[in-house]
Amino acid sequence: MAFGQTVRFHRNQKGFGLNEFAERLGVSPAYWSRVEREQENPPRDDLVERVAAILEVKLDDLFCEAGRLPPDLRGDIKAVVTLYRRSRDARNSTSK
Repeated sequence: MAFGQTVRFHRNQKGFGLNEFAERLGVSPAYWSRVEREQENPPRDDLVERVAAILEVKLDDLFCEAGRLPPDLRGDIKAVVTLYRRSRDARNSTSK
C-alpha cells in the first residue's frame, strides 16, 4: 500500500474526517486529499511524524510507505545498508 492509501485507511479506522485530520495537521483539506489520493508526494518529515502520532501508527512504517528512511537513520546510511544486506544474505542462506 502507498503512503496516502495507508494514511487514509488508518484515518478512517480512527474515525477522523478529512477536514478534521487536515486541521490537526495544520494543512489544507485540499492538499491532504491530494496526498491521500497519491496526487502529491508524501509530505515533509515533520508531517509524517505528526500523522504517526495522531493515528498511533509506527513511525518507521509510515516512512517506509513514504519511500524514505526515518530521519534518525539517514545519518549513517552505510550502517543501515550493511545491516540490511547481512540480514538478507542470512535469510537467503537459510532458505536454500
